[in-house]
Amino acid sequence: MLAKKRPLSPFMIGPYYRPQITSVLSITHRITGAALVVGTLVLVYWLAAAALGPETYVRAQIVLSSMLGQLMLFLFTWALFYHLANGIRHLVWDAGHGLEIEQATKSGWAVVWSSIVLTLLCWLIAAP
Repeated sequence: MLAKKRPLSPFMIGPYYRPQITSVLSITHRITGAALVVGTLVLVYWLAAAALGPETYVRAQIVLSSMLGQLMLFLFTWALFYHLANGIRHLVWDAGHGLEIEQATKSGWAVVWSSIVLTLLCWLIAAP
């Protein structure tokens, strides 16, 4: 009997493995964690520019107020709220709650929607 050639890893998405919300959110959690590191470096750049004087601060403001800068700040805000919401979800899991598939799916969608709503609220409230 010939063995079927199947992938050994669930990360082989395609006809072999259908992504589930928990796996997609886990991967997104890792990506947002890395994005938060980059965003924090941008925050340090902005603070350092403020400390280095008016000319440096004006240049930083020009960069961060550009279309690309605003997009980066928006995505940083979303990553922050997503990572926070998903971290709270994991704390609930660590306490032994919400581990059933249906509850995990519902809490996953709650993470997605809460991160979107909190990001929009933050930008609407902070908008001049």
